[in-house]
Amino acid sequence: MSAGGGNRLISVQPDELKFQIELEKQSFCDLKVANNTEHHVAFKVKTTSPKKYFVRPNTGVVQPWDSCIIRVTLQAQREYPADMHCKDKFLLQSTIVPPNTDVDELPSDAFNKESGRTIEECKLKVIYMFPNSAMGNPEDEKNSQNSTAVQRLKDERDMAIRQTHQLQQELGMLKRRKYRKGDPGFSFTFAIFVGIIGIMAGFLLNLTLSSPGTE
Repeated sequence: MSAGGGNRLISVQPDELKFQIELEKQSFCDLKVANNTEHHVAFKVKTTSPKKYFVRPNTGVVQPWDSCIIRVTLQAQREYPADMHCKDKFLLQSTIVPPNTDVDELPSDAFNKESGRTIEECKLKVIYMFPNSAMGNPEDEKNSQNSTAVQRLKDERDMAIRQTHQLQQELGMLKRRKYRKGDPGFSFTFAIFVGIIGIMAGFLLNLTLSSPGTE
């Protein structure tokens, strides 16, 4: 039996469990369980994936014509499900119990069909959704991250080009200064300094040529 007004004992709203998926964050969905009778009705919630969800309360007793809220919490996910498709199912069982029955007083076979009790069942499917504030698609998020990385590499490339040009200009100035000076001692010091600048310029130029997006 599905959720909604078709149940004789209880009705459940909404008729689907919808979770907005954000990585590394918990998500929850509230269910309203309404007792449509003049009897006390006990309920129990089961799921095909008990390790993924917290259900509070997972068992309870609803007084006549009253209602209660069940919160189902999906544990934080490390990655998006494939195609955002979920095969998890929930089952909400209900049965009439004696008046003033407390949840701790429910017998162990309260929801066992073999006990001869009348058990109604409400099946709920699970739907995963992207949050309204998200981009709507993990591929879009990956593309955005890739674009940011490419832009960062381009900025580093441009900076390397500017530094290479600056070093080449300084090298040219030092060469012209050497020719104006006739001091042999200066030539040795100059040669060492020019050699260091030349190595740095060559390294930066190679870094520029090897960076992605230089074509």
